[in-house]
Amino acid sequence: MIGVCGGSGSGKTTLAHRLVDALGPQAATCVSFDSYYRDHSHLTVEQRATVNFDHPDSLDVDLLVDHLQSLKAGTEVAVPVYDFASHTRSGDLEIVHPRRFVLIEGILLFAFAQIRDNLDHLIFRHCPDQVRAARRFKRDVEQRGRTPESVRAQWLETVQPMHEVYVQPFASHADLVTSHSQDLDVVVSEIARALRQGGPLALENS
Repeated sequence: MIGVCGGSGSGKTTLAHRLVDALGPQAATCVSFDSYYRDHSHLTVEQRATVNFDHPDSLDVDLLVDHLQSLKAGTEVAVPVYDFASHTRSGDLEIVHPRRFVLIEGILLFAFAQIRDNLDHLIFRHCPDQVRAARRFKRDVEQRGRTPESVRAQWLETVQPMHEVYVQPFASHADLVTSHSQDLDVVVSEIARALRQGGPLALENS
């Protein structure tokens, strides 16, 4: 069980998926903590817009922990599919099969002791705030149907303040901290090699 954590736009999702590719789909799979946002279909559209999605309370941590334990026991799980445009669970499910390596990526992943306790390796992805903000803006407007104004407001009101409280401080729990400035190909290669060998995670130039 390998956790990959970092701020919004830090590249943690890219790193996790690249690791799955490097390890091979028969040996590795990835679960996103974003899939476990609580369903807000009972709220009006206006009320949903006021929810702090960057606070730990916005996520169903118990369901994720249950799924991690099931995968560890060799049982497949049905992961909810979240609709970020409407802030609701779509009703669809994605079946995730157990693999030798299960990567779990998410912004608030390390803020929960019960998640950390189920991880064998913890990787934190560091990236400058300005770079993260630009990436977040592009993604939310182009992929999640958000307006530029709402993305800017959310960044200032919740994303960055919550990052400073619930994300960045938990980098201290990581076995390995990778940086935006490092060559991603090298980072992926060295982490994948260490995982295959069963040794500690380390980068030669870290």
